[in-house]
Amino acid sequence: MPGKIYVVGTPIGNLEDFSPRAVRLLSEVDFIAAEDTRVTQKLLNHFGIKKETVSYYEHNKKDKGEYLIRRVSEGENLAIVSDAGMPAISDPGEDLVREAHKAGLEVESVPGPSALITALSISGFPSGRFCFEGFLSVNRISRTKHLEEVKEETRTLIFYEAPHKLLKTLVDMLKILGDRDICVVKELTKIHETVYHFTFSSAIDFFEANKPKGEYVIIIKGAETCKEKPDMSFNEAVELAKKLSLKGLSASQAAKEAASLSGFKKGEIYKEIV
Repeated sequence: MPGKIYVVGTPIGNLEDFSPRAVRLLSEVDFIAAEDTRVTQKLLNHFGIKKETVSYYEHNKKDKGEYLIRRVSEGENLAIVSDAGMPAISDPGEDLVREAHKAGLEVESVPGPSALITALSISGFPSGRFCFEGFLSVNRISRTKHLEEVKEETRTLIFYEAPHKLLKTLVDMLKILGDRDICVVKELTKIHETVYHFTFSSAIDFFEANKPKGEYVIIIKGAETCKEKPDMSFNEAVELAKKLSLKGLSASQAAKEAASLSGFKKGEIYKEIV
């Protein structure tokens, strides 16, 4: 008789968020698939759980996935965990769950903390409809394409980002999405949990002066549905273009963005800033 796969959410910082059900199931399963066995071992040690762990991550998921599916098919019960939060959400566990369904195996969720939902709940941004976009690619062309695809999205956008890439990501977002209201949340449920409310340009100023530390969730106000231009003078439009150019946009890009926001012609603004 086949075993079962349990998708087990783990704490994103505070170990008190680990549910009694999750602790019990990790103690009862035959083995655990972990994104980083060293991280998971610390969690297991804290709760006094002694269990076999198998490494399962992005670069070995094909071979290890077949191995895990075979063991469960032969009758063993498996728990899959990520380093933090819910597995299979912007996580290689998604592939294992898909293969389990193809193999006719039973998959059960043991819900736990999720960084995107936790961050959204304390952001104050519209949460009735939102889009989770995960991590942007490190490839420049893929990053640009991704941001262009969501540029006109009116729902709240949520991205994950690592500290060493945060500043570059904010600059890219400013270039493509325009200077919107955003919420940046770091180190959720940990001692240094912080919620910042910025525009992209003010966020860039802040993180240029304060080196990013910790893991970040970026929550972005959706695109405006109203196409009416804001009440902006020509001089204000020129000043906006100058500010955008200082943030890394070319003069042409800055003039184009200022023109779209003000209603003045791009060429007129461009002439002033060069």
